[in-house]
Amino acid sequence: MELELQGKVAVVTGGSKGIGLAVAQTLAAEGVAVVVGARSVEQLPEIDGVSGFAVDLSSAGGPAALVAHAAERHGGAIDILVNNVGGAPVRLEGFLAIDDDAFAATMNLNFYSALRAIRAVLPGMIERGSGAIVNVASVNAFLADPNVIDYSAAKAALVNASKSLSQELGPKGVRINDVSPGPVATDLWLGDAGVAAQVAAAGGGDAKAGAEAAMVTGRFTTPQEVATLVALLASPRTANVTGSQYVIDGGLVKTL
Repeated sequence: MELELQGKVAVVTGGSKGIGLAVAQTLAAEGVAVVVGARSVEQLPEIDGVSGFAVDLSSAGGPAALVAHAAERHGGAIDILVNNVGGAPVRLEGFLAIDDDAFAATMNLNFYSALRAIRAVLPGMIERGSGAIVNVASVNAFLADPNVIDYSAAKAALVNASKSLSQELGPKGVRINDVSPGPVATDLWLGDAGVAAQVAAAGGGDAKAGAEAAMVTGRFTTPQEVATLVALLASPRTANVTGSQYVIDGGLVKTL
């Protein structure tokens, strides 16, 4: 299927690895000029149509600096924004061990960074009367988990804000949707300091095997599978889809 994305410009936050990198590769293959923002872009592979910009997206001015760089590099407003940057600290010591600063840091990276990036791209999108924003949320937006309580709260806030924004932005030609993955085969879950490793180190058993057993497909989602869904939502092919949340979790969530 032709996604009608040729010649568009996209910003992908947290795009140097994992889901973000897969999104950048997928969009670039469709003819999109992609600017990836991440704390470090040194490990970003050479991909035609993809460039990197080193930036701390958790800083107040980071997302706006990324958007400004992309607009300057490509001579205009941004057509597509993919808010992917995030992190899920594992909280195995319980709620009372999480102070305000720790909770705020998680909210800042997973929620406020997305709001700041949206705020930065909107003037151009509204002026042109078109634009697509896709937020990479999580099943934890509605599947509350005390082991990632602050991450769950941040993703719930992101999905809620997206729904509200869709009502304001739809009449202006700007769409906003969310993709909520379950466990994905990335460093966040399977890396040396990922969720599975942290749970195992705390004596919590084999979290990877437990997650696989909970999914009816019996396996983790791949970054490319998430990226395909993101690209479709960014495409004019889904021009009347906004304010929606799409779950890709291998059947993990059993409720309607």
